[in-house]
Amino acid sequence: MIVRIMGEGQVQIGDGDLDVLNALDTELERAIEADDEAIFRTKLHALLDKVRHVGKALPDDSLEASELILPPADASIEEVREMLGDSGLIPG
Repeated sequence: MIVRIMGEGQVQIGDGDLDVLNALDTELERAIEADDEAIFRTKLHALLDKVRHVGKALPDDSLEASELILPPADASIEEVREMLGDSGLIPG
């Protein structure tokens, strides 16, 4: 799966990493539903850090279509709330 972190670029994520990312996404959704800014910030950073860790960076000039777009680390809770689909940021 090709993932774009807004403002950072694209990474290739293996299917085997999706369960962990989905779990982090669920925790992020809970923080958003609770409107808890502190926990939201922690969970957003945890999700993005994990994507960066397990993902293989693609070259900046890569023309691969992103299957998933994640917000930047400094996104507000409202911005991320607007990005959420029925299945969170990471469909699973």
